[in-house]
Amino acid sequence: MKVLIVEDEPNVASFIARGLAEAGHEPHMVHTGKEGLSLASSEPFDAVVLDLILPDMTGLEVCHQFRDRKGYDTPVIMLTALGSTEDVVKGLQTGADDYLVKPFKFRELLARLEAHNRHRKAHYGADALKVGDLEIDTFRRIVRRDGQLIRLTAREYELLVYLMRHAGGVVSREAILASVWGMDWDVETNVVDVYINYLRNKVDKPFPSKLIQTVIGMGYILTEEEIG
Repeated sequence: MKVLIVEDEPNVASFIARGLAEAGHEPHMVHTGKEGLSLASSEPFDAVVLDLILPDMTGLEVCHQFRDRKGYDTPVIMLTALGSTEDVVKGLQTGADDYLVKPFKFRELLARLEAHNRHRKAHYGADALKVGDLEIDTFRRIVRRDGQLIRLTAREYELLVYLMRHAGGVVSREAILASVWGMDWDVETNVVDVYINYLRNKVDKPFPSKLIQTVIGMGYILTEEEIG
């Protein structure tokens, strides 16, 4: 796994790079946002580890410009000393797929990177998916509805692929969390509902018919049929 580390603290960057190298991965370090944006935009990476606070640009600015240039194929994990819900939401809305609050344990960062990489690889080479006017080219990871390109984050894409593969059937929040996030169900988390809402804003809201529907007390279903 080729990983770009954008971190201005040399000790933190070296700590991450050393751990990745020891785990058999290929780390690349830069220490400013401009360097990170330039390298991420010009070379292919399997993942980006991006610090929120950088000397020349914020991690949010880097992530936003990177997504505009390269799309949403590459997972971005944001590192932040700011752990408030507002900070996390801003990062996710800008295009980050995950976050870790400093200080963190390297093995958790490694586990998250490898999980994102597994999910990313799992969808390459699969057949195209289609429900109504919504289509996914899973080889190129391109989503279109009514011919219009829809840009999704890596996690939103994985969630939509899961819903498409189970189109016509109700899927529970527990099943979604286990399959898309690789996590056991936690009654305290509403991450599934949050990401369903993100998807609806991109996939359903701009179009007349709504495909992602809630089945009260059971979960969600992606279907052309109107569920009462």
